[in-house]
Amino acid sequence: MAAVIPAPVPAGWPVTEGQATAVQDELRHRVVLDEPGPPPGTGRVTGVDVAYDDERDLVVAAAVVLDAATLDVLEEVTAVARVAFPYVPGLLAFRELPAVLAALEALRTDPGLVLCDGYGRAHPRRFGLASHLGVLTGLPSMGVAKNPFTFTYTEPAAARGSTAPLVDGAEVVGRALRTRHGVKPVFVSVGHRVDLDTACGHTLHLAPHFRLPESTRRADALCRRALRTAITSARG
Repeated sequence: MAAVIPAPVPAGWPVTEGQATAVQDELRHRVVLDEPGPPPGTGRVTGVDVAYDDERDLVVAAAVVLDAATLDVLEEVTAVARVAFPYVPGLLAFRELPAVLAALEALRTDPGLVLCDGYGRAHPRRFGLASHLGVLTGLPSMGVAKNPFTFTYTEPAAARGSTAPLVDGAEVVGRALRTRHGVKPVFVSVGHRVDLDTACGHTLHLAPHFRLPESTRRADALCRRALRTAITSARG
């Protein structure tokens, strides 16, 4: 089990909805959209995810580094922080980022591409967690979500690898991607320094057996185990 690292909330972190949306509006212009990103199956891919205990205002983040070719785990780290922002749809990054950043900073291994359980461009202000994290770290990043948030799509064909645009009005903000034949699609969006074709290629490569990418599955399981450890420590 990876050690749980304490994560301080950065100085000056937004505490109101207005402050947070102002930060998003300022930083979203730094998102790089004209780089293809690392090819699928090469280098390293790091999955990040979080788990909460609302009663104790705790959030635990996990970062799991995989060899992109073999999907073997190279390193895993967890970090725990106090929840630093209220629950507001579209502003979840401000609840999660202090712990996620601490987990990434604790890695000894180059994280390579970072894959978030959430959204990047598929966001009302086009600046979801994956984009925010990419801009703050400079790392290529992407989001794979379990649902389409507020956006619309037509069902892709049943075959694995089938896609359909995820749209906001006339704008394409991501893709619905079928990772398993006949199973509900996942929703892929670019974060920073990755294009949508590459992001979908990574998602398929990382999901050889299940609906969700291995990076997401492993980070989800790890942060849940680490949260149980953090709760036990808080009680003691």
